[in-house]
Formats: sequence, structure tokens, C-alpha cells
Amino acid sequence: MSNLQQLDGTYTIDPVHSRLGFITRHAMVTKVRGSFNEFEGSATTGAGLTDARIDVTAQIASIDTRNADRDGHLRTNDFFDAEQFPTLNFRSTDVTAKDEDTLRVAGDLTIKGVTKPVTIDFEFGGIATDPYGNERIGFEGSTTVNRKDFGMEFNAALETGGVLVGEKVTLELEISAIKNA
Repeated sequence: MSNLQQLDGTYTIDPVHSRLGFITRHAMVTKVRGSFNEFEGSATTGAGLTDARIDVTAQIASIDTRNADRDGHLRTNDFFDAEQFPTLNFRSTDVTAKDEDTLRVAGDLTIKGVTKPVTIDFEFGGIATDPYGNERIGFEGSTTVNRKDFGMEFNAALETGGVLVGEKVTLELEISAIKNA
């Protein structure tokens, strides 16, 4: 039996031990990393991943790139428009085992009112019982999206050529989830 076949039940993401992050190019020469500090999610599956479903919601206002001015700009209509679209949402449409340690999750990502399909391969970190007696599972995965596909068109030309903000954004997900009793 593969490691993923052991998953059965409903799990809740533990935001204290998880990260929803992103990376994009800045000024064509460096990378900016950030994350959403407030998010929640759950996963439900039957034996052997039957009827698996994953839902995640992140609060846009919680965006954190370790720079208050940049975070404020990211919350404006130039990027996320947090006032009109306060959440980023993901809902799975298909969950399968790519191999015994990789979960392939296809689903709909909604940012700024635009929904696009994405696929994320998650490496299964395993199952453990934490010191409080909770069954805990771990996964890590990433995928790349084009921010312009979600209506984030802002950019500025650089004198040396190129642009200030890259179009490609890598979404990084480090998930620790607790099985519900």
C-alpha cells in the first residue's frame, strides 16, 4: 500500500505550522518572497483518495513581504484589490496519487475575482502523532502562475530595460494538517 493510500478522513490545516508563500522577480535581478499570514483550509478523503476534496482560503490583507509600503501597494487595485476581493481561494477538482509519495492536486484558483485551473504536485512528508495526540500529515508543493492571468497588470519600465515586477509567480505551499477526531 502506498503512503498516500493511508489518508482517510477529514483534516484541517494548522496555520501555525504551515505556510502559503510566493516568489516573484523584482527589477529583473532579484526575487521578492512573501506569504499570506492568515489562511484556513481543509481536506477530506475516503480510503485510497476516493472523493478527495481540498479547500483553502487566504486573507489578502494578511500579505507579508517584510516591507510595509510594498505590502500596502500589493493590497491596492494594482495587484490584489483587497478591499473588493478580500480572499484568495483554491478548491480542488481532482486529487490523485502521482506515485507513492506525490499527491497531484488539480483545482480552481480564484484571485481578484478571476478563476483559473492550476495543478500542484505535493510531496508527502508523512504521518505522525504530535505530542498532543493529534494525527498530523505534511505536504510540500509549488506551482507557477502568471499574475496577469488574474488581472494584475501593474508594472513599471526600468531605465536599464526590463520591468520592475515579474509576471511569473511561484506559489509555495508547506502544509501541516491535523486529522479531525
